[in-house]
Amino acid sequence: MTEGGFDPALLAQSWPKPSKPRPIVTFGAGSIVGDAHFPAYRKAGFPVAGLYDPDHARAARLADQWGVAAFGSAEEAAAVEGAIFDLATPPSRHADVLKSLPDAAVALIQKPMGSNLAEATAILEICRAKRLQAAVNFQLRFAPMMLALKDAIGKGWLGEIVDFDAWLALATPWQLWEFLLKAPRVEIAMHSIHYLDLIRQLLGDPHGVHAKTLGHPNHAVAQTRTSAILDYGDTVRCALSINHDHKFGRRHQACEFRICGTEGAAYLKLGLNLDYPRGEPDVLEIYPKGGSDWVAVPLAGEWFPDAFVGRMANVQRFAAGEDAKLISPVEDAWSTMALVEAAYQSSAAPATPIAERP
Repeated sequence: MTEGGFDPALLAQSWPKPSKPRPIVTFGAGSIVGDAHFPAYRKAGFPVAGLYDPDHARAARLADQWGVAAFGSAEEAAAVEGAIFDLATPPSRHADVLKSLPDAAVALIQKPMGSNLAEATAILEICRAKRLQAAVNFQLRFAPMMLALKDAIGKGWLGEIVDFDAWLALATPWQLWEFLLKAPRVEIAMHSIHYLDLIRQLLGDPHGVHAKTLGHPNHAVAQTRTSAILDYGDTVRCALSINHDHKFGRRHQACEFRICGTEGAAYLKLGLNLDYPRGEPDVLEIYPKGGSDWVAVPLAGEWFPDAFVGRMANVQRFAAGEDAKLISPVEDAWSTMALVEAAYQSSAAPATPIAERP
């Protein structure tokens, strides 16, 4: 117990497990499946019935590595009775996979929810028409550090949130995701979308966004650097400074959030991004209301794979009636996609011109 009564050990850091988890069928055999999905499901004891990928050789290699079945077709994968369908597919493929699922099926869709807002709207309409119980895999919300942060905010340890800063200066290995190397939208749509979604969860929907996203002359990835300001009116300041091209050694790299309230503050280091996919330990420190110094919160896990455990646990529990609410359902995820779309529109618009000297 610290001064002011703040006890970091009392902050929630995990999601309850389902009592009887359903079998999981994964669509896609890319690096995210082997790096995060399957490690998380094995750690949690969630059964994986198998996976499907149109690249059958790649699917077979990953299936053999994890001791699961490799389905020969999408139809065979979709026919697994009572399954949770786990879409780890490129965003442009989500809609076709969702169409192949049985009506009223339960699905977890890898972010983003389509390549743009038009695709997100089409996915939303498919889910409505087929009565799919579908969520989008915004798993950063379920990282132990973020669950603890949300709990601390909910318990009043920071007071009213008035400042949110995201600062990244690091080197991201984009080559791990081949489909991104020619994608027209990358940084906001595939990376900063995590932060925009988390900010929406903590602060609600902004009035608008000012943003500029751009690439780098040293490579061909569409965008790897972003500056953005989210407009929450005259009380809350929210800014993101993102640079994935800081390739000058670890010393001055950073991946951190600073969140300030009227009575306390929080500091977070997102260690995964600093040496992806191996990562460094995550960090959460809180200066609590009534306290006199920063308090380190001992974390019970990391973003990868533990956030994927919590994300799937909520879907499983919702399907079983053990959770009343599905976190990040497609209806809410569409609003994150709308914020992403607005950021790209802002970036494409001309800046306010500066007056010329008379």
